[in-house]
Amino acid sequence: MKKVAIIGSSGGNLFHSGGGDPARLLGEIAEQCRSADIAVEAALFIAASGSMDYRGAASARAELYEWDEGSRAFRRAMEGSLGEANRQAAIADAEIAGRIEEGRIDGLILMSCDPLGVNRASVEAAVRRKLPIVGTGGTSMGRIKAMGANVVSLSGTTGTTNLTRAVSFVIALSRHWKLPYRMAGTKTLGQARISGVLSSAMPAFIAVLLLMSAARLPALSGLEEAAAALSALPGVVLAIFAARRLSDLGEATLIAGAVCGLLCVSAGIIGAALGGLAAGWLVPRLFQLFVRSGFPATTVNIAAGALSGLAPGLLLFFAAGTYTSAAGDAVRHALEWTVGLSPVAVGAVFGLAMWPLILKGWYHVAVLPLILIEMERYGNSLIGALDMAGLVMVSAGILLAQLAVPPNPGERRVVLKPLWLNVGFGTFIEASYVYMRKSRAVYAGAVVASGLAGAVVGGLHLRSTAYVPSYLAVLFSNDAAGFLVAMLTGLLAAFIVGTCVNWASRRTAPESGPSNRKGDM
Repeated sequence: MKKVAIIGSSGGNLFHSGGGDPARLLGEIAEQCRSADIAVEAALFIAASGSMDYRGAASARAELYEWDEGSRAFRRAMEGSLGEANRQAAIADAEIAGRIEEGRIDGLILMSCDPLGVNRASVEAAVRRKLPIVGTGGTSMGRIKAMGANVVSLSGTTGTTNLTRAVSFVIALSRHWKLPYRMAGTKTLGQARISGVLSSAMPAFIAVLLLMSAARLPALSGLEEAAAALSALPGVVLAIFAARRLSDLGEATLIAGAVCGLLCVSAGIIGAALGGLAAGWLVPRLFQLFVRSGFPATTVNIAAGALSGLAPGLLLFFAAGTYTSAAGDAVRHALEWTVGLSPVAVGAVFGLAMWPLILKGWYHVAVLPLILIEMERYGNSLIGALDMAGLVMVSAGILLAQLAVPPNPGERRVVLKPLWLNVGFGTFIEASYVYMRKSRAVYAGAVVASGLAGAVVGGLHLRSTAYVPSYLAVLFSNDAAGFLVAMLTGLLAAFIVGTCVNWASRRTAPESGPSNRKGDM
């Protein structure tokens, strides 16, 4: 196993590019080293409280980080003035130089080091033994190169991050030593989970819906132009989140996702998600290609981020976007056609299916994508209305029954907060699961209540969304009065069933004996 020493400081520009967070900076390097089977043997990093480019930096506070061989982790060795840290660092640097002379260190990773001062001993030892050196910091690396060092990769810090620097360091060293290396954190397309991307992007859809709904009010009609401008947000956010599912090279991944997302506006959310995945797949591969081609880290970061987003974005913009947009339209048309066969009956069937689907884990796979595909075109959604009226309000009805006719005295206190989360925030329907598991009648009541709410939603052709307070769901609907009726239908039906079940259990409880009552508690 090859062993390296990490030496340097938070520097000037480096401080603003990740050097101000020494724990994360050093941690990223160590993680990438492990991926290439490279061991950290020693470390010496001076982390100042501000950029050393500024006047008065000499009087700044500083921390000194070293490598603890026992715990195999970085530790803060001391804290004091920058002058004190430099004096302590010079002593530690001499120790590292001794290890280099003994052959215990095979390479150096340098960041804004001081080759003519604090780090002179270690750099000179590395030069004498021709150790491979990688590093950033234009001025310092230029001096080290002039000293005759075996520099295999160097760059400035502009445009880099802690992660991209770490990756470029390890790629260069693994190439020099001919070691296999797969960037830590990268995934294959088969490992992507698009359902998590959709749920994470929901706030972007809600933001657009909020502005669209507000613009419908006469006093706020001027917001229509702002709502139109914001309409591109969901696709951009989806592309960014999808890209991060496959790689997380910091700003490079975010930029790739954003570039692709903006080009995918006309391709719909299906195109945005696919384009984002393609961008995320490309970022680490282009990054490694450019590093191995000898590009400096700054150029690598910029080129990988830009090109990884442009390639799939332009493909969708000029060609594939037509098909992904048509796919979204086909889903919406199929849903509208199905509901049009018999609005009340189909709405009831959809409502009856909501609880079985969510309890079997199909919500994020089947229900949520349909909601977002509808919201892409209409802002709100028929399935979203079913979500709110058939799931959230039904859950609230079950919890309200525990409040009105509690099976035991302590139940009222337990359900207050979950009930508030249902009604006040449109979420946390999981709170009602426990009552469904205890009683098949409560579960059957929930399914029936959701079916009744679905019949109202389908019959009135309602659209809205969940994940918002109940009063906002009414505002976001296409028919406020009708949707209020749908929500109350689900809530009251579930409440009636839950109340009856609790009342019946109270009547039979004395016959069950003390041990059974204790078990019910």
